[in-house]
Amino acid sequence: MVEGQHRIATNRLADSGADQVLLEALADDVKPALPPAAQRLPWLLAAPFRYGLGRPSRFRGSDVLPGIFYAAEDIATAVAETAYWRLVAFSRSPGFRRPRTPTPMSAFAVHVASDRMLDLTQAPFDTPAGRWTHPTDYTATQALAVAARVAGIAVLRAPSARAPGTNVAVLDPAALVPPPAPHSSWAFLATHDGLIATREMRSEALRFTAAGFGIG
Repeated sequence: MVEGQHRIATNRLADSGADQVLLEALADDVKPALPPAAQRLPWLLAAPFRYGLGRPSRFRGSDVLPGIFYAAEDIATAVAETAYWRLVAFSRSPGFRRPRTPTPMSAFAVHVASDRMLDLTQAPFDTPAGRWTHPTDYTATQALAVAARVAGIAVLRAPSARAPGTNVAVLDPAALVPPPAPHSSWAFLATHDGLIATREMRSEALRFTAAGFGIG
C-alpha cells in the first residue's frame, strides 16, 4: 500500500507538462542510486530498494542498502501493516496535529517469482512460536536477513507481526514480475486513539488503535 496514486505530487509545483518533466528529472538526479536489478522496474516497484538508510525495518538494519520491498499476501494484513507504521509516525512526532481529513491510500498487487525463497512459516523455521514476530525487537529477523542475502536468498515469506496473515519481503528486485496491478483504494482517517481504514465503494472498514499495536 502506498499513498494515493491518483494524483502526482509535483503537479502543483509546475506550470506545464514540460516543467513537470524537468522537475521530475532534477529530483531523480539527487535520489539514492537504484541497484542494477531494480533499474528495469517501474518506479512503484523500484522505489523501496532506493530508500531506507537510517531507518531500520523488520528485515533490514538502519545501515543497510538496498532497501526491501515489503508486501502482504492479503489486503487485511497489508492495511494493518500500513496502519501500524502511520501510528508509529504519529507517536514519534510530539505536538503533531493529526490530519482531520482522510488520507487516500492505494493498494496494488504484483507477482513475486523466485526459486530462492525462504519460508519462515514452515518447518524448521516456524518454531518456537513467535520466533519472528516480536513487535519491536528486530534483532533475530535482521540477522536472518543478513545471512539470507549472503546465501543468495531473494524472498522471505514470514508471518505478520501486526495481524493474522503472511508477509513477503523481497530482498532481490529480480524476484518482482512487473507490471503492478491496481487492487483497491482506501481512506485512512486518524482518530484520537488510532486509525480507521475504509475501503472505497465498499462497507468494509478496519479499525486500529495505538494501544492495540502496543504503541506508547
